Amino acid sequence: MADQDITNPSATSDDYDASSIQVLKGLEAVRKRPGMYIGDTDDGSGLHHMVFEVVDNAVDEALAGHCDTITISIHIDNSITVTDNGRGIPVDMHEDGMRSAAEVVMTELHAGGKFDQNSYKVSGGLHGVGVSVVNALSSHLELEIHRDGKVHTQFYSLGVPIAPLKVTGTTSRTGTKVTFKPDANMFGLTEYSFDLLSQRLREMAYLNKGVAISIEDEREDDRRHDFKFEGGISSFVEHLARAKNALHTAPIYMTMEKDGISVELAVQWTEAYQESVFCFTNNIRNRDGGTHLTGLRAALTRTLNDYAAKEHIFKKGQAALAGEDIREGIVAVLSVKVPDPKFSSQTKDKLVSSEVRPAVESIINKKLGEWLVENPADAKNVVGKACEASRAREAARKARELIRRKGVLDTASLPGKLADCQSKDPAESELYIVEGDSAGGSAKQGRDRRTQAILPLRGKILNVWRARFDRMLQSAEIGTLITALGCGIGEEHYDIEKLRYHRIIIMTDADVDGAHIRTLLLTLFFRQFPEIIERGHIHLAQPPLYKVKQGKRETYMKDNEALNDFLFHNGTRNLSLTGSKGGDGIDGEELLTYLRQLKRYRQILRRFERRRDRRILSAWLNATNMNETTLHDKAAVDAELAKAEAWIGERWVELLPVPWEIAKEEEHNGYSIQVNSRVGGSQRVTLFNHDFAHSPEYQQLRKLMDHFKSLGDGPYTLVTDDDKDNVVVQEVEAILDHVEIRGKKSIGIQRYKGLGEMNPDQLWETTMNPENRTLLQVRVDDAIEAENIFQVLMGDDVESRRDFINANALNVHNLDI
Repeated sequence: MADQDITNPSATSDDYDASSIQVLKGLEAVRKRPGMYIGDTDDGSGLHHMVFEVVDNAVDEALAGHCDTITISIHIDNSITVTDNGRGIPVDMHEDGMRSAAEVVMTELHAGGKFDQNSYKVSGGLHGVGVSVVNALSSHLELEIHRDGKVHTQFYSLGVPIAPLKVTGTTSRTGTKVTFKPDANMFGLTEYSFDLLSQRLREMAYLNKGVAISIEDEREDDRRHDFKFEGGISSFVEHLARAKNALHTAPIYMTMEKDGISVELAVQWTEAYQESVFCFTNNIRNRDGGTHLTGLRAALTRTLNDYAAKEHIFKKGQAALAGEDIREGIVAVLSVKVPDPKFSSQTKDKLVSSEVRPAVESIINKKLGEWLVENPADAKNVVGKACEASRAREAARKARELIRRKGVLDTASLPGKLADCQSKDPAESELYIVEGDSAGGSAKQGRDRRTQAILPLRGKILNVWRARFDRMLQSAEIGTLITALGCGIGEEHYDIEKLRYHRIIIMTDADVDGAHIRTLLLTLFFRQFPEIIERGHIHLAQPPLYKVKQGKRETYMKDNEALNDFLFHNGTRNLSLTGSKGGDGIDGEELLTYLRQLKRYRQILRRFERRRDRRILSAWLNATNMNETTLHDKAAVDAELAKAEAWIGERWVELLPVPWEIAKEEEHNGYSIQVNSRVGGSQRVTLFNHDFAHSPEYQQLRKLMDHFKSLGDGPYTLVTDDDKDNVVVQEVEAILDHVEIRGKKSIGIQRYKGLGEMNPDQLWETTMNPENRTLLQVRVDDAIEAENIFQVLMGDDVESRRDFINANALNVHNLDI
């Protein structure tokens, strides 16, 4: 069979001519091969890169001195809005005379100001392709530009403009606002991680001192982070080291330019045992370091050894300090600005520009040497810590040799308490790490012996965050786990390719002790086996959260959602719902869908009522048809508010007369409505304007309310088969309350805690059967914050741990006491 040219399905290998060559115009190439431009579209990295590309444009404005405030919003439908107060994208006609400059930027690759070094000296974006790539990969995008006293708006779909850029209002502000929703056909994952976005934005705020960056997640209650750091990377280091005991009072800070390369470093030595160094090039995190990290390490080693020798700190015959000894306990942030950086890959994880190393090394040699001379007491503490680390490293080497002779690190002999699986293929093998022998016994009996291994651990393992390497190796339980994993430990002996199980599942009780054991195990993996976490091999088993008893029948519920669904099913048995339109109403699956949507409606409304008056919101949704179009017509606004006031008067007479404040909204050539009221003694400001009416949250509420009204307005009647227990309610939300009460009748709900309470069959069906179980994959989206949380919770600083507990106490659910 002859090969065919895939660029032209009708062509054969003999027809290879000009017609066989495809030229992808505009943004077609991006949609054809998105991974080339934005990264992996299946694992979430490309999805989040979309946000960073838009934010990078705003940060570039900040670097040029034209922007100091950037806000990011994650909407309920996973669309994103990025707003800045920069100059705004140019809106005048492009030189081609056919389109605005803004449209060219949004629709053409390699179009923008980043190629003109007079506009941007340093830029972190994807070499000018960023915002147009975001446009191409979005199902819809809205561009709003505030510039030259006017508001300019344009809408796009799949990268194609729906209409030309047009003026929609007047403004005194400047800046750009981009709202986009990733195309679900392009991405395997469309759910944004607030933590991952927040981590990157925090880094940007530290690296750009004085720039205020905020992120808000409208999908969850009160999830918002605000970042602004006048101290820049010195504040960054203070943040990273705040739960550690520092060897000197303030971070060492230095900044200098050499050969066109700007180098900025903040560093602090602490009493901790871990090295924490974060490198950035043009505000982009380089996870694998690169030439700037090499320069930093070389400078640290040379400068401290030279100082120790010169000041006669070394004992007679003592060897020079190794680099790892000097870096023990160090917390450092290194930021370089390079006009044309070179990276090892498109992900920019490693800087390879050779000219950066000598610049970094030279500057740090000079500046650090000056600090050591000017601060002899602190310098002595730093060198003393490095000497102590050197002695500990030698002790760890001897301990490793001793333990290896005893066979603890010999992966050829597996521990006796391990019930191994039959399969030798790591890809299909699972290791359950279980709490105690009783749960281990049930797990061993209930497992699939072919692919599931069981390792019971007795008691609580050592907290490795506070322990040096040699002491950790002396722990029997940790030694057992290391042997079972098979990949070794430590730089010399660790080999991830020898890992015996590609799914390691921590299965502990749902109580305080179980949570503590789980945390100790995660601490071990985070500190000693980070690559196992990075590759997605660590999982947490999710035993059922509730046991529901109905007569003699027991049912396990994995989470709150499953319990709610059970209560809905139980509460709607032999039940139907009718509204003012009469008829047969709805029942069965249709009624269940109605109730789930009601619950969704209530969840969204509760998020809004934290800042607004729910009574006003309910009036707008129940009694009016308020939307964006209404706001452009003053007479329509007055008519809708009259309906809302009448509806409120029937329910909350104390609100009358409602203090409506109607103001002209010049930026959108319409009106805004504001109500100032009090709820439970606190002030509420409820605002209905273009942004609120246009928000995905309000639009979803409006869509749900329209669906609820398909039964007519209230009253609503919950009708039982025998008509004996019928219930009449006035408001649609009250339907939910009555069904939940009905669903809880004649059943017992027990919070489930112990794995040992189940027999092997129950454990298999609920927690270990791949067909039914729920596993949580452990990921580290925010490595910096994860490091800090481990330091606070597992470190030696009791005060910071107490502050953390006090700050987060109200967020705890299902507390076991």
